[in-house]
Amino acid sequence: MSTTSTLTLPRIGVLAVQGDVREHLAALTALGAEAVTVRRPDEVEQVDGLVIPGGESTVMDKLVRAFDLREPLVRRIAEGLPVYGSCAGMIMLADRIADGRPDQQTLGGLDITVRRNAFGRQVDSFEQDLDYAWSDPAVSGTTGPTGRTGPVHAVFIRAPWVEQAGPAVQVLARVGEGPAAGKIVAVRQGNLMATSFHPEVGADRRIHAEFVSIVREHRLQQSGARQSPEREDTA
Repeated sequence: MSTTSTLTLPRIGVLAVQGDVREHLAALTALGAEAVTVRRPDEVEQVDGLVIPGGESTVMDKLVRAFDLREPLVRRIAEGLPVYGSCAGMIMLADRIADGRPDQQTLGGLDITVRRNAFGRQVDSFEQDLDYAWSDPAVSGTTGPTGRTGPVHAVFIRAPWVEQAGPAVQVLARVGEGPAAGKIVAVRQGNLMATSFHPEVGADRRIHAEFVSIVREHRLQQSGARQSPEREDTA
């Protein structure tokens, strides 16, 4: 687990085995995080949070295993590491894939079933404004109670969707119109969040800001746990 002080910038890694790594690094850096690439097992241990980018989930899975990253990633996710996955990253975080290849594995953590390339091929990519359930009104730019919905512009590129979500999963956004209306495209479960779309390709940093907020909160909680060990009463 990272030993970074709560007074320093949150250190957020981007899994850099395949996919649109550079765009996520730029978004996180613009928000004041220390953004680093993660390619080796020891680097998994040095981050406060992790982004799994879009790309090709089957290739990403093979490279994660080839680089001996699977075990440390699965372990840290189980320990509560905040992780955000976009597009292929959503597939990597899903517990189940509806149409995965026979040998395909995921890191898991999100109690969801996803369908790969659910919206079609590259030529079927599209953009749409969605109602998004922001957990932090300060991040979303809205006012009012926590959890208020507000618009977000979403870019879908060979995107998956969520076919089933468990009871602990919060649905953050659904497709609003068209043939796929009602399909789940953004979720959160604890410290894990995922979107079918690519917020890193535009100038809107709010979803990344929401994730940075999750990382900061988790680090504060971890710091408090380390500084206030459980007291043992003695006779």
